[in-house]
Amino acid sequence: MKYSTFRYVSARKLALAGTMAAASFAAALPAAAESVLRVVPHADLRNIDPIWTTAYITRNHGYLVFDTLFAMDENLEVQPQMAEGYDVSDDGLTYTITLRDGLKFHDDAPVTAEDAVASIKRWGARDGMGQKLMRVTASVEAVDDKTLKLTLSEPYGLVLQSLGKISSNVPFIMPKRLADTDPNAQIEEIIGSGPFKFVASEWQPGNKVVYEKFADYVPRDEPASYAAGGKVAKVDRVEWRYIPDAATASQALMAGEVDYYEQPAVDLLPMIQSDPSITVETVDPLGTQGVIRFNFLYPPFDNKLVRQAALWSVQQADYMYAIMGDPKYFKEFCGAYFMCGGPYETDVGSEPLREKNLDKAKALLKEAGYDGTPVVILDPTDVPVAHGQALVTAQALRDIGMNVELAALDWATMTSRRAVRDAPQSGGWNIFPTWWLAADQLNPITNISVAASGDTAWFGWPENQKIEDLRNAFAKETDLEKQKAIVEELQVELYDFVPYIPTGQYYQPTAFRDNVKGVLTAPVPFFWNISVE
Repeated sequence: MKYSTFRYVSARKLALAGTMAAASFAAALPAAAESVLRVVPHADLRNIDPIWTTAYITRNHGYLVFDTLFAMDENLEVQPQMAEGYDVSDDGLTYTITLRDGLKFHDDAPVTAEDAVASIKRWGARDGMGQKLMRVTASVEAVDDKTLKLTLSEPYGLVLQSLGKISSNVPFIMPKRLADTDPNAQIEEIIGSGPFKFVASEWQPGNKVVYEKFADYVPRDEPASYAAGGKVAKVDRVEWRYIPDAATASQALMAGEVDYYEQPAVDLLPMIQSDPSITVETVDPLGTQGVIRFNFLYPPFDNKLVRQAALWSVQQADYMYAIMGDPKYFKEFCGAYFMCGGPYETDVGSEPLREKNLDKAKALLKEAGYDGTPVVILDPTDVPVAHGQALVTAQALRDIGMNVELAALDWATMTSRRAVRDAPQSGGWNIFPTWWLAADQLNPITNISVAASGDTAWFGWPENQKIEDLRNAFAKETDLEKQKAIVEELQVELYDFVPYIPTGQYYQPTAFRDNVKGVLTAPVPFFWNISVE
């Protein structure tokens, strides 16, 4: 069976736009002839390897610099991207992928199948969905410079969905010399083949990140659609200016010193919206799930009863009003681990999250033998949606008699510290707040926060064989109704095991000035297709 570019089904949507912002407003601007998109990103970029970390700021950086073999479009369908097309053997076990012409890395080296093979292997060692794919992969190898072959050991229905996943970790293609880096270590050089080049000489952690248009990038002919289609760089430079203070960032946007503010604080939106030259809009139609993540390696959350106590001590409304404020930006309640509005929505097992019962929570703590062990909650004070979740959780746990320590830090530091496996009192942690896009959470395989494979699981490292067996069964099942039945059984187990607390489903607004045109409606902030007038 031979496949090439899929047909786009729906009309293109143009939406909001943005342009990146200045943390140091006195910084010299480029020559007037250059077009510059100035963006205030949601966090500081400290970790630059999008395979080593799942942090969204690094994923966004990755999309500017790297490209992918396949990509998801706005219909949630997978399309060839760097691939010209692919063949699937009649038994469904062998995928032969052909690269399209004109692919070149930023160091002028051609992109080859060997680069793609090495990149897939490194991604497959880190990413939860990639790990599942690699477990049923007999081999992945280069046939020639433009052709690679992936051979399965057994039928698997999520091959293209894995290679075309839209969010962290994204299977970006790197030069082989970089992709050969140990998956547990960060690459030290950023060379991709995407529409923009990372300007390492201008990177100032805590202040500025710069990307320049890659003149030799050859976009696809199809219209841009989510991560698929033609990635046309319409500005010469994209500048990220990290401004940790939300009020300062909002004022910079209103003064025209930046063009695009990725995640403005909701309580400042009335002020921003008073400026007629600024549009505030939700560009991600799928939504976001808030997450409170536990560390399973150390007391007290190595005990299931303590995790259950934490679950009974909170309710989603408290989180949503704290981080979003206005009910038009969140759902009143969503008990689905795999997102409300998605194909696997169910509220089975969600009574603890819906009902909140402090007496029951205290009884569970007593049954668990909780002895006052301190609970270290990482608190990223520079990201409102994370900071708010940390504060609500801290108060809820104190209300049931737990000894809580808030560790204030910035988001970039937290994304490094959450990888630390030391004891909480020795530089580790017990809880951290985060969020995942719906695109990451829509099913048991993409949602790596429910993975319970121990040392190879996402930060927190839970281990539960029943969860893994149900995830495997879901991946191999092709009948939708049977998949839904598996999801219901899985969700009952998740609410009992509590790998994390889903704190609610919300829709993050973005703000941008009227000089920004062509922003795509998508779950990820993409910076191609945007022009600045």
